[in-house]
Amino acid sequence: MSSESDRNERMEKIVSLCKRRGFIFQSAEMYGGMNGCWDYGPLGADLKRNLKDYWWKKNVTEREDIVGMDGSILTHQEVLKASGHVGGFSDPMSDCLLSRARLRADQVPEQSGTAVWYSGAKHEESGWSVDSEFAVLVPEGKDPDSAKKTARQFYGERMPDKKVSPKELELIEDKREELEGTTRFNPQNGSLLTEPREFNLMFQTSVGASSDEGSIAYLRPETAQSIFVQFKNILETSRQKLPFGIAQIGKAFRNEINPRNFTFRSREFEQMEIEFFCRGEDGLRLTDEWLETRMQFYESIGIPREKLHVLDVPDGERAHYSSKTYDIEYDFPFGIQELEGVAYRTDYDLKKHGEASGKPIEYFDEQTKEKLIPHVVEPSAGCDRTVLALICEAFDEETVTNEKGKEETRTVMRFDPKMAPIKCGVFPLLKNKPELVAKAKEVKELLLPFMNVFYDEAGAVGRRYRRQDEVGTPFCVTIDFETLGEENPDLEGTVTVRERDSMKQERVSIKDLSAYLLQKLV
Repeated sequence: MSSESDRNERMEKIVSLCKRRGFIFQSAEMYGGMNGCWDYGPLGADLKRNLKDYWWKKNVTEREDIVGMDGSILTHQEVLKASGHVGGFSDPMSDCLLSRARLRADQVPEQSGTAVWYSGAKHEESGWSVDSEFAVLVPEGKDPDSAKKTARQFYGERMPDKKVSPKELELIEDKREELEGTTRFNPQNGSLLTEPREFNLMFQTSVGASSDEGSIAYLRPETAQSIFVQFKNILETSRQKLPFGIAQIGKAFRNEINPRNFTFRSREFEQMEIEFFCRGEDGLRLTDEWLETRMQFYESIGIPREKLHVLDVPDGERAHYSSKTYDIEYDFPFGIQELEGVAYRTDYDLKKHGEASGKPIEYFDEQTKEKLIPHVVEPSAGCDRTVLALICEAFDEETVTNEKGKEETRTVMRFDPKMAPIKCGVFPLLKNKPELVAKAKEVKELLLPFMNVFYDEAGAVGRRYRRQDEVGTPFCVTIDFETLGEENPDLEGTVTVRERDSMKQERVSIKDLSAYLLQKLV
């Protein structure tokens, strides 16, 4: 098992590669960046699109029992009142008095040590003083006097004259007390936290010219609710029979207190979600079946089962609407974290919306002649989280021998070919040979209708291979003098195909090239 420092180093390399090669950039980076928001560059956009297209293909196109929809991002406030989000979708928040960092109060770990309390500080020469309560928790085994450094930093920030060193401040200490299992302090620096207060996670806005109560809307915090409120319309127009599902891929927004771990926890994210409607007696069975279906999906896109973990969420930790929930987790460099939840939501959502709107949401079974409120099984995957898992799983470094016989480190993104942003690189052996360039461009045009192709003629071929390895391109095609029949007439009309993972090369006829690559890209 790799050490924490090794995992941190690996994650740092992944983040660096994402920016360097155009996978992911921080939003508004040139203005200092916007925390919790990310922009996908050319390669990241293609990777994400490949994932979404494949998810849609497997869950909608290839199934007769699931239809798709695309709901509005702006959500009517009454929808979110009925679902329980308005007034109930919040987290307890505390602020660090020293760093002003915002923390989830319910996620602050319990700590023990000596709490040193101060009522203020002063500076005799300038006559400055301040009365403000502050405290520092010194861990067990450390000198409580070490709290003074942190306290002077806190009070120094409140001095109008920044020329005075915090070291010159005289602290007014009140008391010291031994604490066990406290969550009042920031574990990063020992600083006192503010009292927890509820922090609404939804982004509120106004729709229309006025800004009164009736104009309030929200950026949706999840994609599920638009499916529930459109259930009857979709049922009537698609004429589906139970059990059946409605699928959606779309953006959701949550004003996260503490966005972290690159794109894993963001304020703007994309969900790939299915609401699968069924009879109540089938709910638990279908939840288990969907769990296995989703595990197989992750394997099919290149995430091995041994890197996946299933958490059977215990009573008391599930969402209030769920009677059974599985979390599918992935072993990221920063720890095991959730990719997807498979939840049995019972009939909670349709019942609530029916009650709130005064328009019962029911399903009429033509065979039994009964009306019922369907139950729901919800496989809900984080698209951005899955993209990050694909990137983390693909990233690899290995030592290889270059064309000069020297060892070097090869960075390679081992994407499953169907997920890879670029499917094929096309190179002329030399860029100063017009006949090679012309033939290479001809090959590129031949492949373009079938796949994303990258043409490159800059630098030595070995370097071009390395660049494509680093972005995960599974195949590279080189047009050389043998293609032209100059060195061996028998090889005229053939190209060199180099495979990314093994680096093995094979001669393939140009007329067979499309079929050859397409077979390997499935």
